[in-house]
Amino acid sequence: MSRLYGDPIEVWTREGQPVQFVWRDRLHTVRRILDHWVVARELWKISESDPGERRFWRLEAGPGGRGGTYELRFDTAAEGWLLMRALD
Repeated sequence: MSRLYGDPIEVWTREGQPVQFVWRDRLHTVRRILDHWVVARELWKISESDPGERRFWRLEAGPGGRGGTYELRFDTAAEGWLLMRALD
């Protein structure tokens, strides 16, 4: 089962990949990246220098010893991160 959110989050990256994020006032540490994909669509294109990509990561993360599976999205046009879903 998964829950959709679309919540804005703050993310720290290393070499372009998320390593930590804050969601609901809790720091989550990324333990493992399960999948990564990029979606580029002309509708999101705002200029020739910005392809309007949306980059997605499915990962295992959590605060402290607990963990879960999450999907994060980075929108290059908006330069913002969202937590898209939490998977059980």
